[in-house]
Amino acid sequence: MLVNQRRFICIAILLCGLLSGIARADTFQLTDGSTLTGDIVSANENGLRVRLPDGTYSDAVPWTKFSQDDLKKMAKDPKLQPFVTPNIEIPREERIKKTEVTVTQPPRLKRPVAHSLFGALLSSTVGFFVLLVLYGAGIYAAYEVALFRRRSPGLVCGLAAVPGLGLLSPIIFLSMPAQRLSNAEEEEIYQAEVAATTEAPSFVVPGTPPAAGEPEAQANPGGLHISHAAPGAAAGAPLPQTQVFQRGAFMFNRRFFETKFAGFFGMVRRDHEKDMLIVIKSARGEFSAERVSRISANEIHVQVRKGQATEEVTIPFTEIQEVKLKHKDSPN
Repeated sequence: MLVNQRRFICIAILLCGLLSGIARADTFQLTDGSTLTGDIVSANENGLRVRLPDGTYSDAVPWTKFSQDDLKKMAKDPKLQPFVTPNIEIPREERIKKTEVTVTQPPRLKRPVAHSLFGALLSSTVGFFVLLVLYGAGIYAAYEVALFRRRSPGLVCGLAAVPGLGLLSPIIFLSMPAQRLSNAEEEEIYQAEVAATTEAPSFVVPGTPPAAGEPEAQANPGGLHISHAAPGAAAGAPLPQTQVFQRGAFMFNRRFFETKFAGFFGMVRRDHEKDMLIVIKSARGEFSAERVSRISANEIHVQVRKGQATEEVTIPFTEIQEVKLKHKDSPN
């Protein structure tokens, strides 16, 4: 009797173990509608193998065949998580949150306050310097226009210095005709040109009496000879008057020098011109020329003396400001 009771207890314990083992078996819902029940045996990237209730082992079931709910449950197991996570579908809302980019604005410099054109130029050192240069250039342009049109430099430059009117002043005076010289000024220029002309040579015929005050024939009394008057050669004779040609009143070009200073182009200077000099005042300085070596359409080449030697200097017409014709002993 006691032996039978022991056998009955052992059988009951065995049945309870079997029932508890079946109760611990996992049930998985597959995507094709079927279910898979069993204990998890192994897992890899190819799928999951389980032991079926009848004691056999299933083939590897791909992870794609498991439902999303089962995959999320299996993801809680650290051993299965690396294989399950890539197959879990992330909702669109969570995917947007994960991929959302937070834009952080970088530090920026403050934009300057909007001004007018002149206000913007005056607000910086460079702009103020540009305005100052333009202001000075306008006054200088007015000065050149005044010389070219023979107007009062003080009047033209004074109007050019007025803000606002300065741009119009050179344009207005440039469009006006050049002012004619007065009779006194024209007479002065004419007298200066006449003073520079040479005296015509006189011919002495043998046998004719000399004129009053004229010396007797000296060397070669029986022949025909030419006598020249040498102004300024006698001691105490006055020096020729200095002629001044300013830019604006005269246009400095090739024709001007060939007309006014024809005697300076030859290799040999005449007696009345050998002591004369051309003083050219240019942007690079003042040059006292003894001879014009050559001339072109844009520049003049003159010979100036440096000590005991001479040097050729090239001066463009655009740089010439004033030209003087003077005697070498003249103080001005």
